[in-house]
Order: sequence, then structure tokens, then C-alpha cells
Amino acid sequence: MKPDYPELRDLLLAMAEERQVDRLLACITRQLCRHPDVALARIWRIAPGDRCASCPLAAECPGHVPCLHLAASAGTPHTPGADWSRIDGDFQRFPIGVRKIGRIATGEALCVEEIEDDSQWIARPEWARREGIRGFGGTPLVHRDEVLGVLGVFTRSRFCPDTVAWLRIIADHAASALVTSRAFEEIEALRDQLAVENEYLREEVDGARAGVGLVGESPALARVLERIRLVAPTDANVLIQGPSGTGKELVSREIHRQSRRAERPLVQVNCAAIPAELYESEFFGHTRGAFTGATRDRAGRFAAAHGGTLFLDEIGEIPLSLQGKLLRVLQEGRYERVGEDRSREVDVRVIAATNRDLRREVEAGRFREDLYYRLDVFPIEVPALRERREDIVPLAEHFLRLAASREGRRPPRLGPGERRRLEAWDWPGNVRELQNAIERAFILWRGGPFRVELAGSAAREGHIVQLGALAKDPIATDAPILTEEEMRSLERENLRRVLAAAEGRIAGPGGAAERLGLPPTTLASRVRKLGLGRGAAGA
Repeated sequence: MKPDYPELRDLLLAMAEERQVDRLLACITRQLCRHPDVALARIWRIAPGDRCASCPLAAECPGHVPCLHLAASAGTPHTPGADWSRIDGDFQRFPIGVRKIGRIATGEALCVEEIEDDSQWIARPEWARREGIRGFGGTPLVHRDEVLGVLGVFTRSRFCPDTVAWLRIIADHAASALVTSRAFEEIEALRDQLAVENEYLREEVDGARAGVGLVGESPALARVLERIRLVAPTDANVLIQGPSGTGKELVSREIHRQSRRAERPLVQVNCAAIPAELYESEFFGHTRGAFTGATRDRAGRFAAAHGGTLFLDEIGEIPLSLQGKLLRVLQEGRYERVGEDRSREVDVRVIAATNRDLRREVEAGRFREDLYYRLDVFPIEVPALRERREDIVPLAEHFLRLAASREGRRPPRLGPGERRRLEAWDWPGNVRELQNAIERAFILWRGGPFRVELAGSAAREGHIVQLGALAKDPIATDAPILTEEEMRSLERENLRRVLAAAEGRIAGPGGAAERLGLPPTTLASRVRKLGLGRGAAGA
């Protein structure tokens, strides 16, 4: 076997055009097999050992360290049905220094002119006889004194020693092309990584502009802040639970901000917004051609969050079929892209959030119990806004300042009556509903008193003050119009009566707060604001 000039030229030109490692190596083996004397051409690359437990040559491996991985194979078998393009056969791994392929990886070229005369180098002599294999030549792929792999060629003609020189030329060019292709792949991967991180960074910036920090001084919020302070410096997984709109995303931002990962990305994933068939690709990425529409390699969310934090919002929406793979990443820090058979390592802290009761989801068989306990290392419960009414007015004023700042206007003042209306509202949509209501009111505001429209608020406010005919017919045009002071006087009188009926008790069964349907802390705050203290019941 000795390639002529056109064959060698075509091979070198084909190598120069490839920019992906796998395609480059496959191209080299295919081009070599175009020679009529070549029966089989293979390339092994040096990489970390990954199948030591199942490797057939494990007993011969000196140290279970980097070994040779079969990366490309092509041939023209005589045996019907034989497939020599597979790279998952018995000789997919070779320890360095072991057998002929491993020996070549130490930097020594090998030429077997006639296998019949030197059969010690053939593991399966019967295969060689059946396929008419006569010679073998192998040479290391060397670039700047570094061995990158091994190129091996089986021929159906005598392998002349002079042919080793030609094989070495091909190997040297292959090594240079391999390094170049690897560099292009790394650049492409970094570009994809930057593109993904930039996309998430834009989402973060948009969210920061539109959002709000953890505003408030209520005891309920103080408990949340204390748990954030405790868990942030660790790498423990966190499960944030609470009703929709309470600010679970803001809690995750604050945990990341106070953590040692703060300089790395915080990548957010809304699990409820991902189509079921794209979950795996979205989380772990995919290779080109892995499925219809996969025109190029893509890094997933885990890759984008490497070294940082991954926030999985609405974690309860993840399908059961994917939960096992997510569990593996949490346990081992390893995953595979769709369409790829090699594992990738990742260092990610996971913060999950849900408005579901995951314990009930586990009992119902809709969520894996082992995944639940992996996520629930440090739970944080974010209370509904009605459970932290002391924070409603500070939040409303904060949203007013944000809205005014965006429009370049001065924020209006919340009057005492409007503050009480906001505090009395149950806010089923929580902080998100409050923000939307304030922004909507600011858009409609044209000066004068600032008032927030609350759908159905008249019915909800009926439990605070008894307004006579106005309470019975809130839209009656002949009902009296009360001044702010008259409203406050009626509210003060109503509170005196309820305190008298409860014998001065605010909290507990039968207390004033229970009778009014208010949290005790909210009622106590109103009692102080209206100047009602001990003895008010008999005043």
C-alpha cells in the first residue's frame, strides 16, 4: 500500500476543510479506505478513562488513567452484514502501552509487513484470515511533542516499511488538523456559552428593571431574610415555596447575590413554559443532528449556569420522565447532551421554587420522592401578602417611585385613607397584583388624590366600617358622601365596638381580629394609628 500523489492531495485538502473534530476524523478514515489495498482504517484519541469497570482490557490497564478511545472507523469488510464504521466494539478502549495500539500511543510507530509471519500483533488471527488482512501499520498522532492519539491501517496487501513514512505524513497533518478543529470547537462552544449567558443576562437586567427588592419590615419577611442569610454562603440546594406572586424569584436572586457564586451567572428557567418534548434539550443541550431542527450544537441551561446558580421556577411542572435525569445531575454533577454519548461535568447550585405542595405531589405519584428530598435540603416558605400587611404600604410606595422614575415624574403621595384601603385588601395575586394595581393607577393618575382601583373592593371593605345606606347600596346616587374624617370616625367607632365585644382581646379565639377577619398584627397596627389603646372598649 502506497498512496499516490492525487490521493494524498485529496486527503490533505479534505482535512483542511473540516472544522469539527468528529467529522474530521471520520473524513480521514473514509479517505484512507478509498485506497484499494486498505481494508480498515481507525483513529483512537487519548482521553480520560470513562468505562474502566466494564472495559475488557481493565485487567491489563496499569493505572486506570487516560487511555485510547476509538473515535473513527471505516472499512470494506468481506463478511456480509459486518459494520466497520462502529466505534463501540470490543476495541473501543486501549490502555496506553498495552497491545499494539497502546504501544503506538507511547510514541513508537509500528509496521507489520506480513501478519502470517508476525501474528503476535493480531488479537484475532481468524478474523484476519477471513478478511484477507495481510499487513498493519500504525503511527502516533503527534503535535508539538504531544501524542494526541493513534492512526492504524489494516491492508490486504503487504505493508511496506516505506509506506510508514507516507502514513506518518498523513498522521502529522491529521494531528495539526485535529488541534485546529479542536480549537474551532472550543471557540464555537465559548461563543455559544457567551450567547446563552448574554441571553440570560438580558433577562436578568429586564427583570431587575421591572422588579422590586425584598421590601418590608414585617416579622414574616424578617424570618425569610434570616433564612436567606443562613443558607446563602453554603452550596445547599434550596426549595422556595409559596403562593404565586409572592416574590420567590426575588428570594432566589438574594440567595445568589449573597453567595460565593455571585460573580457567576444566575440562570432562570420557567419550567412551566417549556414544551414537554424540549425539556431535555433545554436543560442539557443537544448536538447537531440530534433531532429535526438541531442544525448546530447548543449548550443547555446547566452549561450556562456552570459555576453559578440555576433557578428552576415551577419545579413541579417537570415531567416524571425527566426528573430522574435531573436527580442524576444533582447527585453526580454529570449529564449528557441530547445526541451525545459522553458525560459532561457541571458545578451548579440549584434553587427550586413552586406554588404547589410537593409533598402531596409525591404522595400522588406526580413527583419523585428522591428528587424532592434532594431539592428540599433547605426549605424557605414565602408568606402571602395578606400575612404581612405591614409591608403593603412600603411596597406600594416603592412601586410608585419605580413607576414615576420610569416616566420622569414625581411620585404622588398615598393618603391615609388610601393606605388603609390597600392594607385592608386581601391581595389574592400578592405582590404581583399590588405592583400591577399601582402601575395601572399611576398611568391613569392626572394629579390630585392618588387612588388605586381594586376590583370588588367595596364588598371587601364592608367588614371594616358600617356605612349605613352606602354599605347597603354602594352604587346608590342618593347615599351620603363622607369626608375622610367622617370615614375615620366611623372606623374608630367600629373598632371600639368590636373591642368591647371581644373584651379588649385582639388575638386568639373570639378576639377582635378573628371577628373582623384580619391578622392580629394588622388590627394592632390600626388600633395604634387610630389612637385606640387599653381601655378603648369602655371609652
